[in-house]
Amino acid sequence: MHALPKSSLLLMLLSFSITFAAQAQQTKASGGAVADAAQETLVVEAACGQCRLGLPGQSCDLAVRLNGQAYFVDGTTIDSHGDAHAKDGFCSAIRQAEVQGAVVDGRFKATYFHLLPEVAKGK
Repeated sequence: MHALPKSSLLLMLLSFSITFAAQAQQTKASGGAVADAAQETLVVEAACGQCRLGLPGQSCDLAVRLNGQAYFVDGTTIDSHGDAHAKDGFCSAIRQAEVQGAVVDGRFKATYFHLLPEVAKGK
């Protein structure tokens, strides 16, 4: 049996590591990298649950408002979508987002979350 040269083994390990890291980053950033065409996509209000949507808590956490009710979000985080304390951040403004998922046990379980660009305000 022939052994692989050390350089080939290292190259293989490096390739696997890079692939794994890239996949982990892609899904973490949006709660699901690609919308599921078979599932309904909703446009909702998204903001900090404590700062903007009246939910209880001691820290800043992402929440969405569906049908007039606010829910904390699982599947993505407030910091995955920019600086929450910036002028247009979730603690300063209520934004629009496209989402897929479901309310489970009083929380919105996001399988897809895409923050929409801010709409320019007319003068």
